[in-house]
Amino acid sequence: MNTIYDLAAVEQFRRQYRVDPHQLKRLRYQYFRGGRSQSQAYRELPESVRWAFRQAISLDRLRLTRRIDSATDGATRLLFRTPGQQTVESVILRAPEGRTSMCVSSQVGCAARCTFCASGYVRPVTDLDAIEIVDQVAQANQLLIAENRRVRNVVFMGMGEPFHNENQVTRAARMLHNDDWFGLSARRTMVSTVGIPEAMLRWSGSFPRSPLAISLHTVDQRLRESLIPIAQRYPLPLLRDAMQRMAVAGSPSLLIEYLLLRGINDSLAQADALVRYLDGLPVHVNLIPYNPIAAAPHLRSTPRPQREAFGARLRERGLTVTIRYSQGRDIAAACGQLAAGAAG
Repeated sequence: MNTIYDLAAVEQFRRQYRVDPHQLKRLRYQYFRGGRSQSQAYRELPESVRWAFRQAISLDRLRLTRRIDSATDGATRLLFRTPGQQTVESVILRAPEGRTSMCVSSQVGCAARCTFCASGYVRPVTDLDAIEIVDQVAQANQLLIAENRRVRNVVFMGMGEPFHNENQVTRAARMLHNDDWFGLSARRTMVSTVGIPEAMLRWSGSFPRSPLAISLHTVDQRLRESLIPIAQRYPLPLLRDAMQRMAVAGSPSLLIEYLLLRGINDSLAQADALVRYLDGLPVHVNLIPYNPIAAAPHLRSTPRPQREAFGARLRERGLTVTIRYSQGRDIAAACGQLAAGAAG
């Protein structure tokens, strides 16, 4: 079936049934931005064509197969089935102060194959198209109507390396920013990447107001390659040069993601090395606790006192630091855990 995202199919329907284009525009606005349910959005059309429209045009591209709500925090894990019959996951995150964010996937699986991330163990890796990406947000908004909430921040931090699917992620971002679709501010959409310098520069050029997060995790090249195999292609000096060029061009402060792994990258000497590497760059360091996955039983999370000491050392050296709490850990929806349902 055609979907609301297929503008040619919608236009064909409009011409066949002689529907006022402003009525279709209002339907799209109410569904994507107005906080209305599907049934309420359909009421923007004349009653005489509603049934025919619903038979011809679906408002969904993905099929929601499962919703899992955390019992301990404000996370909700969503499992969708794609038209190709693959499962993709995303996460709704509700902050205590009321902000609602969403972690969306850009691929099924991930070719970066980070040892600490469940998505990297999913095969085969399949790109999602832009519609499959933004439909995760649209359907999340439908679920949030009952809570009087809407997704206000979108992070490309779910399954997949966004820049391995750069064209579709770029198209999805444009739809999220477009007032005719979701109307989100560019400042409220962020890409998280393992660090692909050329793509980072293209992104900052296309979306100069959108923040970028870099999964760094260590400034030891050999250790980084053991954690992120694709890092062999992108040495740390090349990555830093890209960050420097982005800073000179006026890009927003970069978010540096640093996953703390017990006995691997959490010493104070490694904190000092991180400070030296980031010297002079406009960055905010996000320290992340490791969330266990079955595929990497040898990895353990740094204990909280040591995480605090690592963060304190960075602050003493002048860096801005946040020690993150991972929402959704009890439902396998925390950072690095997505993909548990991808094989099913």
